Amino acid sequence: MRAALFDRYGGPDVLRVGELPDPSPGRGEVLVRVHAAALNPKDVLLRLGKLRFAASARFPKQVGYDWAGEAIAIGPGVTTVRKGDALYGMIQAMHGGACAELAVVKVDECADKPRSAGFQEAAATPLAGQTALQALRDVARAEPGMRVLVNGASGGVGSFAVPIAKILGLHVTTTSSAANLAACRALGADEALDYAEVDALRRGDRWDVIFDVFGNRRFAEARVALRPGGTYVSTVIRGHVFASIARTLFTRPRARLVVVRSRRRDLATIAGYIDDGRLVPRIDSVHALDAIAAAEERVGSKHARGKVVVRIAS
Repeated sequence: MRAALFDRYGGPDVLRVGELPDPSPGRGEVLVRVHAAALNPKDVLLRLGKLRFAASARFPKQVGYDWAGEAIAIGPGVTTVRKGDALYGMIQAMHGGACAELAVVKVDECADKPRSAGFQEAAATPLAGQTALQALRDVARAEPGMRVLVNGASGGVGSFAVPIAKILGLHVTTTSSAANLAACRALGADEALDYAEVDALRRGDRWDVIFDVFGNRRFAEARVALRPGGTYVSTVIRGHVFASIARTLFTRPRARLVVVRSRRRDLATIAGYIDDGRLVPRIDSVHALDAIAAAEERVGSKHARGKVVVRIAS
């Protein structure tokens, strides 16, 4: 099979498309023919070597965690998926492998593809959609009527966080560049702020949840803008985030980190949101597998509006 690979850490130029042996599913696994995959900042960090502490030392390494495709072989013990099912999901393991013609996935890390979405829209959804859902519902424990500030609302996770927050019954304020204000309003934001014009954390408002998707605001800054029982949620693994979490384990407001898990039930929930029209995956750009370097470069630019998708099969 053809797959996106890299043989050493470095810039986008280390990426290539090469041949690997066709995989086969083990117990609790499904072999899928991948129609589309999507990239995330995690892919860029892994390729740069910034996640080497969590990855194996072996090369070549594969690319991609989000995928959508068709089940073509079923491993022992799998009863919830049949050959021919259209599926989507996120590979939890650090080795990835979604940017390939074939991928072996765990049955509890995938679900039926949203019926109303194409393979590219479905592939754009799992990591970002589950991050947003788990951050707001599980980490922040958001309830209807609460106020949430989404910092960095126009990117991959942000484009899911805004509509999911509205589905959960929250009042949503977003921060973005001026160029993305209209996009944030289209996502459902009740108020869209240009970060160059106003510092949302310093204008006197108070929020129940501050979801720092972009990862450039510290808890020390956010604390003054949180209500007494509020929660600051970050998506980035950094020392200051862990220090803030440790200091607020038993106090409020509190700092927390969302670590996304690929769960069949959450994927099914998100598929339901898409099928009933309340959530629309936003795609920034679509790239051929042979253009994997350009696709990762787009993600690394931090200017993508929505998700960067890789087309695997026509």
